[in-house]
Amino acid sequence: MNYGTQDSLLEKLQAYADMDYYPFHMPGHKRRMPCGPEEYRGVSRMDITEIDGFDNLHDAEGILKKSMEQAAEVFGARHALFSVNGSSAGILTAVSAAIPFGGTILTARNCHKAVYHAIYLRRLKPVFLYPDTVDHFGIADAIRPEQVKEALIRHPDIKAVLLTSPTYDGIVSDVEAIAQIAHEKGIPCIVDAAHGAHFGFHPGFPESVNRQGADLVIASLHKTLPALTQTAMVFANSDRVSWEEVERFSRIYQTSSPSYLLMGSIDACTAYLKEQGENLWDEMFLALDDFFQKTKKLYFFEIITKDKLIQAGSCMKDFDVGKLLISTKKAGISGHALYRRLLENAHLQMEMAADTYVTAILSCCDKKEGLDRLASALIQIESKLDAEGSFFEEEERIKQMPAEVYPQPEEAIPMAEALDGAKEKVPFSDAEGRISGTWINLYPPGIPLILPGERISKQVLTLIDSYRRQGLSVQGIGDGDFSIIVLEGEKR
Repeated sequence: MNYGTQDSLLEKLQAYADMDYYPFHMPGHKRRMPCGPEEYRGVSRMDITEIDGFDNLHDAEGILKKSMEQAAEVFGARHALFSVNGSSAGILTAVSAAIPFGGTILTARNCHKAVYHAIYLRRLKPVFLYPDTVDHFGIADAIRPEQVKEALIRHPDIKAVLLTSPTYDGIVSDVEAIAQIAHEKGIPCIVDAAHGAHFGFHPGFPESVNRQGADLVIASLHKTLPALTQTAMVFANSDRVSWEEVERFSRIYQTSSPSYLLMGSIDACTAYLKEQGENLWDEMFLALDDFFQKTKKLYFFEIITKDKLIQAGSCMKDFDVGKLLISTKKAGISGHALYRRLLENAHLQMEMAADTYVTAILSCCDKKEGLDRLASALIQIESKLDAEGSFFEEEERIKQMPAEVYPQPEEAIPMAEALDGAKEKVPFSDAEGRISGTWINLYPPGIPLILPGERISKQVLTLIDSYRRQGLSVQGIGDGDFSIIVLEGEKR
């Protein structure tokens, strides 16, 4: 059934909303939302389920199939699949499709927790790659191709390589070289590019991961592009992983009632990129150049750039200028101290506070006004520091920086065994030497500091305690307690 000739999914939804079809179907608001703000009630007119003429994400043959084909073309991929459960569902889908149940995966340790969820659900055996730390800034570096090559020699049973590029901090690994190494071993390379959906659309950004040899790529549109929260895509660029398997696992991990508003947002974003191209970012880059000029005399607050990271010894292939990192290390205060002042004094809501820096995410929707406000706020806040960079608040001083961003704990038992086993809670002070029964994450970005089944070391406890004292959000611990697994007869 055809409800109009509109090519855009959102336009088609709008046209349908203006017709007189009465909904004897889900959702329960019947396109007449009776509660909430006016804007919320208005958008419900386009909120439908899989009715005649609107296709079905899990068996796309019409407008959704056409939308995904357009997305593949625009993002430079062979295939594209909408994910309305974000990149988390996309990662679960990609890992499950690429690696047989119980197989071995080579993965960067600084991957999102969704990777570890996939490892647990599929009972995979992980081999971890630990990034070095760019010591001057306390930021996890890129994964080196040599690390991948060495790991594949040591573990010939590995079925796929997975890494995050760009990282939450904008660090880009040499995906092309890593993918080539994986392909020489006859295995696929999966890249979590959740924060790199904008790559390849402007010469100021790194090249799209889809054009660097990665077999499966997961990208979150909502993180860096004009799309609604929870919108992402899974891309395939080769036949090393069966596309039918990708679709099969997507049907498992995606909701059976995908939001047409979210899918319409993906479709609209894709069309916008196709029409506007690199011109979308011109204003952002001009505003960013002006921001660098205004902040170049800052002393205690250092804007982290690609050149500075390379000078500090980073092995990265490239850097995402859409990640604006502001280091507080010279001041000796925590990132959270600066984060809080930007929020409370200047009403600037940053993306994240880390131990020694603050992160802002930029996109094509950023305006000069926002970056001007940030520059002014940094200048004003720095003017209130004393000669040593202090706010005269001793508890916010960082006396000792963590030696490693990601420590390397001992795996005592398999992750699945730890998660499925009996657990008890013990005080934080008694946790050293015990086996973790849960994930402990610094959030954002949701990268585990320790995994279920790993032995909790003094180093990890010191790192977690440092993060907590700085006011950072550590998930997986209570008020000074760990939820851990204790083996029968375990000696401590």
